[in-house]
This record gives sequence, structure tokens and C-alpha cells, in this order.
Amino acid sequence: MQDTKTRDYIKEVLKNMPEDWVNLTTHRLDIYNEKLAKVQFLEQFETLYINETTETSALKVLPTAYDYIRLGHPLSSVLEWGIAKEQSLDAEFVISFQSKTVPILSILRTNLLEGKNTQINYKGTLPADFNADIIKSVYGYTFELNKVENASAVAPFDGTSIYVSEDDTIGDFNINASVDFHISLYGHLGSILIVNGEKNASYISDIQHVRRRETVSMTPSNALVALKAFANASTLNSTAPDVTAHKDNVSTLLKDITNTSITPLVASSGLSIQYAIMMGLVNEAQDKHPNKPIKFIVPPNCYGGTNDQARRVAACLDNVEVVDLPVDGENDMVSSIDKVLTTIASQDAVPYIIAEIPTNPRVEVPDLQNLKAVLSKQRQTPNGDTAIDPVFILDQTFCPNVHFLGEEDILATVRTISYASGSKFPSGGKCTAGYCVANNKAKALMPNIALHLSLCDNEATAQQYEILAAQLPSMLQRIKDAYVNTREFVTFIKETLPEAKLNFVSEDLANEGFTPSVFSLDLPTKGSTEEEREAYKRELNLKLINLMITEIPNESKFCVSYGQLKGCYWTIPATSTQGTTKEGDKDYIVRASLSPNLDLEKHKEVFTKFVNSIA
Repeated sequence: MQDTKTRDYIKEVLKNMPEDWVNLTTHRLDIYNEKLAKVQFLEQFETLYINETTETSALKVLPTAYDYIRLGHPLSSVLEWGIAKEQSLDAEFVISFQSKTVPILSILRTNLLEGKNTQINYKGTLPADFNADIIKSVYGYTFELNKVENASAVAPFDGTSIYVSEDDTIGDFNINASVDFHISLYGHLGSILIVNGEKNASYISDIQHVRRRETVSMTPSNALVALKAFANASTLNSTAPDVTAHKDNVSTLLKDITNTSITPLVASSGLSIQYAIMMGLVNEAQDKHPNKPIKFIVPPNCYGGTNDQARRVAACLDNVEVVDLPVDGENDMVSSIDKVLTTIASQDAVPYIIAEIPTNPRVEVPDLQNLKAVLSKQRQTPNGDTAIDPVFILDQTFCPNVHFLGEEDILATVRTISYASGSKFPSGGKCTAGYCVANNKAKALMPNIALHLSLCDNEATAQQYEILAAQLPSMLQRIKDAYVNTREFVTFIKETLPEAKLNFVSEDLANEGFTPSVFSLDLPTKGSTEEEREAYKRELNLKLINLMITEIPNESKFCVSYGQLKGCYWTIPATSTQGTTKEGDKDYIVRASLSPNLDLEKHKEVFTKFVNSIA
């Protein structure tokens, strides 16, 4: 029997929900506890449910649910909660995805690492992009396929049993005791996975981590469609919206912005496109250099998602290894690359370099002529053969306006793939979609990247394409305006607190086109021991951020974001963007990012107040 109380409550919630539940793609760190995220949100949401409270004001102050939107958000959490209520499950046993294939891959990944057998039972057909041969040969996953009439036809299996079906109603599950994981596919809306039984509860955190690193949850707009259908017990419209015009427009805009001619690829998030790049290059190496080791060269203190994902790929494949690339502070990216590539040549391995320019969070730019030279340098293997030339995978999120890949640009002669997180400047924070482009030298790599983007069903959604088409035309001007604000604020801080160490691009680099709107601030400290000095500085970091967000609540946010349309964002990389980075490589400094639209004089005034308080 349907739980009409739950569905009726959800109807009222949808009438009164805050706009941010659909529109916000970033999370506020001041109401976000990563370890308690969904638990905290749903515990308080459950209290509202019990008290039959649906006022907007009550919904608005709920803690951040997961981390918009890769791992989840309010609407996906409410969708999972509602389905769980009907199935008499804890909400964590229901997991939504924008992708239709990644939920299957997430289970296969855990079973690969644990050495367990998997049977994929499916009704009708599997997702069109589910390529069993490639999943086995490139990802290393093992499984058997078994077509069945329905879930009841799934027989007991010595291992893990998955049931997959395409459905047109939300939450209408018939769980068979022989099925460990029930996955319902909902066309362009995505999919919902149910973990069946306590015996499979150990998979939940692994599945959620795949959703966080290799894909995204069902997006807010699609989760809203699913929730409305669920609440009204109505049939879904399976017709996907026509994305052709917006997709063509985005492609044209990105080619112009990046000075490239090859069709870009656009994914559901920055990490989604990064995963397609990594798996596409693994496939490329297997095809072109069979049996040779593959090395992903990654800065140990770069964005935590990049670091974590690279190590997750390596954990699944015996011939893939992550190699550290020190790039910041006392370490120079160019000399580090030279050393690492020389070592990899001596191993006759395949080198793939992932690096951010400018670096994060120290905002450093290497000497580009020297970078080109070291990437172009021919090296020899021990037997005298020419070593495999590297592919440079460039994260341009901080400066997506700089031209690296055109025929006259600095990296034209180096195989280079450039990518960016669309939740930053490309969309102004309105969606998470990420993209990648290639120079002509790397053109041959794009088909494999496109293949794995499709296989993971991680292409940008129709709404994401629409947002990018609307936001990209103003991006270059927004970058210029935000840089002007940032330069002025950095100059003011230098004058007001000269003892602080500021990390920002030089005027010369800015004249070359590197105009980020992010800087990092190493505040002055005191104490008789290193421990005391570090503790004092960390306390000071929070004091500054809390003052900013308290005094300017409408503009200053404690948030990891960058490239938004308005306001100023503050974070501490070590406790946010570097969440999964090794402790010794974390940066306990303040990182700030400014938009083109903010009250700069007010920010200066509050910063002066902070300086006076520590004098």
C-alpha cells in the first residue's frame, strides 16, 4: 500500500521549497559538516515531517545536504528519503544517480577490489552505453550477464546479484530476496539504486564515493521532476528534451574561448570529464602500448577530487600507478616534470600528466617556454628507443580564458587536453557541467575520451547545456572584471597587513593573460614552538573568515566556490578542496575568490577591522 502521508507531505514541501534547492550548485561550509551531511539534513527534515512543518523558512535553515551536487543535494535526498519510507528502509539504502551506468560500475568496482563474483540480471535491455567488453578490458571489472523477465525471476547466485530495469514510475519496486542491488533506470532523468538488506550495507559508502568522484547524483532539476511524479504517483514522460541547439551553441562558444577547432566534450561535472579523460587515456595506452605500465603524474597538493580520483583509478588496475609531481612553493613544476619524465622513460612507461595552471592554492604559473621545452624533450628508454611522449592534461579552471592549444599557442606542439569545471566561471556557479578540449596534436585522443564519457553516461544534461549556452558569452568579461576586484583587494591587503604572505599572479603574468580572481593568504603567526605557531595561524584563519561572513552575510560566504556571478568566497583548502589529500600535503591557509559584482569597499573595511583586532 502506498504511503500517502509521505507523498502528501512531499507535495507540500515542493510547493514551499527554497529556490536554492533547485538553483544552488555549491555548499555553504558554515552549515555543512561533511561527516554528518546527509544524516544531519534528513534527521532535521524528519523532525519537520513528524511535526507536519513545510514552511519555507523552516526548510531554508536545514543543514547542507551532502555537497551540491555530486554526492547529493536537498531534492535528491528527499527523493531517496521518500522512496525509503515506502520500502521501510533507512534512507542511505536508496541512492540516486544522473547516470544510468555508473550505479552498476560502482558495485563492480567494490567487487573487483574484494574479489567477489557479480551477476547483472536485466529486464528488456541494458543501457545503450553499457559496453560489456570495454568495461571488462579497460576497467578490469568481471561479471556475467543474465536476461530475465522480471525481478522475481532472479535466482540465487554465488556472489552479488544486480537487477536492472527501465521503469516509468518512481518508487514502484518489487524487491526479490535474491537481488542484492535493484537499479531502476528513468531515461534522461537518471537512475535510482536500492541496496537490499543489511548484508549489503557495507557497499553504501563505496557507492556514494563513486557518485562523488566519478559522476553526480540525479541533478536538482531532474530530481524535482522525479519527486513530482513520485508524490503524485504519476507516470514519467520518458521523452528527452531536444538539446541540439544549445549543444551546438556551447560547442561553438568553447572553440572560440579556447582557440581550438576540435569539438569539445561536455560532462555532468568537472570530475565527470576528468574521469572520461583518465579512462579514455588508459584505453588509448592499452591499444597503442599494450602491456606497458601507465603513470598518472599528479601534484600531491592539487584539488582533492583530482588526487583522489587518480588514486582510485590506479587502485583498480595493476598496470596503472600515480606518481607525485611537486609543483608549489620551493618546488618548480618544470624541473619536477623533467625529473619525473626521465624516470618514467627509464621504465619505458606511458606518461600522463595532470596539472593545474595556475596551481591551486598557491596560484603559481610555471615558465611556459621552459614547460613547453621539457614536455617536448625527447628521452630514451634503456634499450635506446624513443620514450613515449607525455600527454599534458591541463586543469584550466582558474584561468579558462588563457589560450594554450591553438596552432600559434604555447602548447601547440605538445599533446595537450585542457579541461575546466563548469561550476566556476563557465556557468557562473549555475551548474556543475565540465568540459574538455584538445589541440590538434591530441586530436586522436578525443574519440576514446568521448567513448568513456558515453559509457559512463556522464554527458551534460539538457539543462546544463542550456545554462552554459546562456552564461559562456559573458565569461571573458566576467573574468576581467573579477580580476580587477581581486588585484585591488590584494594590493589593499599588502598595504594593510604587510607581514602576511600573499599568493597571487604578478602584474607581468596578468599582462600575459593570467587573470585569476583567486588568491591565498598566509597570515602572520606567533608562538614559541612550531605547533603553537601553526595552531595560532589556524585560529586566525577562521577568525578572518567568520568576521567576513558575519559582517557581510549577503556577499561574503564560507564556501569552496570560484567564478560566481556575485559575492566573495572564503575557504581553507586543507579542510575543503584538499579533503582527501595526504595530511602533510595540505595547505592550512586562507583562499579567497572574488566575483565581478561585490562591495569591495565594504570588504576592505571589514579586513581593516580584522587587522586592528590582531594588532
